[in-house]
Amino acid sequence: MDQLDYRALAVLDAVATHGSFDKAAAALGISQPAVSQRIKALEDAAGRLLIVRSAPAVPTGLGQRLISHYRNVKLMEATLDIDLGKTVSMPELSVAVDAASLATWFPLCLPPLLTPPRCQLDIQLASQDEALHRLREGSVFGAVVAEDGAELKGPNGTPLGGMRYVCVATPQFAAHWFGDGFTREAVQLAPAVVHDRELTARFLAEHLDTTGPFPHHTLPLSTALNDCLLGGHAYGLLPYLQAANALGQGHLVDLLPAAYVDVPLAWQAWELDTPFTRALSEQVVAVARKYLVQD
Repeated sequence: MDQLDYRALAVLDAVATHGSFDKAAAALGISQPAVSQRIKALEDAAGRLLIVRSAPAVPTGLGQRLISHYRNVKLMEATLDIDLGKTVSMPELSVAVDAASLATWFPLCLPPLLTPPRCQLDIQLASQDEALHRLREGSVFGAVVAEDGAELKGPNGTPLGGMRYVCVATPQFAAHWFGDGFTREAVQLAPAVVHDRELTARFLAEHLDTTGPFPHHTLPLSTALNDCLLGGHAYGLLPYLQAANALGQGHLVDLLPAAYVDVPLAWQAWELDTPFTRALSEQVVAVARKYLVQD
């Protein structure tokens, strides 16, 4: 592609964002045929398909890279507008975050970016693999991932600290199933609730020296999992940051006091030095290091 048509890239971005040519046309205030023409012109120039015509419409690998380039250019333009004293349209920043971080410390990063609004934030809930995939393809600027993802080539990785998980249940559940203690024999009978089976298996192996299958329900780390634990239906791992209040009030008990499992987290972000990206990265690192476990 000799020269990028940024008006056409804006259309490409709109189609990917809204999932269809019709919705992109409505959002941009142009006709659907105009959207189709600009996408076709881009594809002709690239010699490659950029949008998969499905429901919803999704960008191809090259299409996503062009969208990421377009968004980065918009961020840089917003920075220039600030330097020139011009009115700044709020750029969009997309970030992928794991469920445990999103339920605990990550929202505390956002107020300085939202008041007054400095950018449009697109916070995406994503598992480790999903976050790394979105980061590699450039659909997100940054991601909170387990630190073993730091080998990813491209984005810079900054250690944040460890998300500490503790094993909890209601006092009633503990009295019924673990009256003789939280033992290997008991966990072969008592139902667990897991959002990540490998994490619970790791905890049991490290602290009870037990391996193999164990009875469990699988639920997202969300209200459903909390309700399952707080309702007295199972035992399981919760981030200490999430469990602390219920532990303090006696609604939950720590089944193995002083036993825990830490998951080291890292902030992975592409090199893009603008006031918006810099502020976001600084906030993520500062808040995480305040609330996560530090060595």
